[in-house]
Amino acid sequence: MGVMRIGHVNIKVMDMEAAVRHYVRVLGMKEVMRDADGNVYLKCWDEWDKYSLILTESDQAGLLHVAYKVENDADLDVFRQRIDAYGVVTEMLPAGALPAVARQLVFALPSGHEMRLYAQKEQVGTDVGSLNPDPWPDDVQGAAVHWLDHCLLMCELNPEAGVNRVADNTAFMRQCLDFHLGEQVMAGPGHAIQAATFLFRSSTPHDIAFVGGPSNGLHHIAFFLDDWADVLKSADVVAKNRARLEVAPTRHGLTRGTTVYFFDPSGNRNETFAGLGYLAQPDRPVTTWTDDEIGRAIFFHSGELHEGFSTVYT
Repeated sequence: MGVMRIGHVNIKVMDMEAAVRHYVRVLGMKEVMRDADGNVYLKCWDEWDKYSLILTESDQAGLLHVAYKVENDADLDVFRQRIDAYGVVTEMLPAGALPAVARQLVFALPSGHEMRLYAQKEQVGTDVGSLNPDPWPDDVQGAAVHWLDHCLLMCELNPEAGVNRVADNTAFMRQCLDFHLGEQVMAGPGHAIQAATFLFRSSTPHDIAFVGGPSNGLHHIAFFLDDWADVLKSADVVAKNRARLEVAPTRHGLTRGTTVYFFDPSGNRNETFAGLGYLAQPDRPVTTWTDDEIGRAIFFHSGELHEGFSTVYT
């Protein structure tokens, strides 16, 4: 029983065709379908479920919902009981409320972000198949990302007002959904304020992360690549396509991952993230960073924060 991994994200974009071009040409995703409302569904080449990204046209960018896949349909009922008991309102959407997806459990995190859980989505297979497969497909474009890896959500943090949605979300995820805390950033006097958390259910350092800021929002969605060379190539692809590069290839101290950050045409931040960093396991001691070392925690090479990285989000 339990949450297995991130399933998909539904983000808002202001120019649909520009967004589709970006996620196809830069990331290397494939468009799999469009629905009657004009939403576009895409998948990465190494994913077997039908889609992992939903684009919805809007007058602003940002997150509509993030969904995680659970192991069994019965898990949804168990989680609903837990979440209801926690005092959070839930709704069960019927099969078909999203294309190719069975019933979904919908609720809001303490930060207000919409999260969904589901157990079944139509499987279409990876682009190399499951019988004697090649290591990669020949027709993949751009950075050729393998799969949607994680998302990072900005959460309101105002210690003077007694508001810490990072801590609230973290407690909820651990108590209700059995997520494990891999790393955290502690800030303020005595390093007593939980300012950022990185949580996992799989073996990657984080399947979701929460970082404190002045308001709630979406910081980035991240896609997995094999190694450092692939991260360098993804930066080349960003430049070739004239996408907006934010952070050149570097390494995180947090999670140890190698990374590059850039934006889609609507301003949603993307990351290509390579390497597992370390084997995340429930009994691994929590790694703690303090705010006086936050530069090295985020950008280990330079030890300096990039302007706008913690303040610009959708």
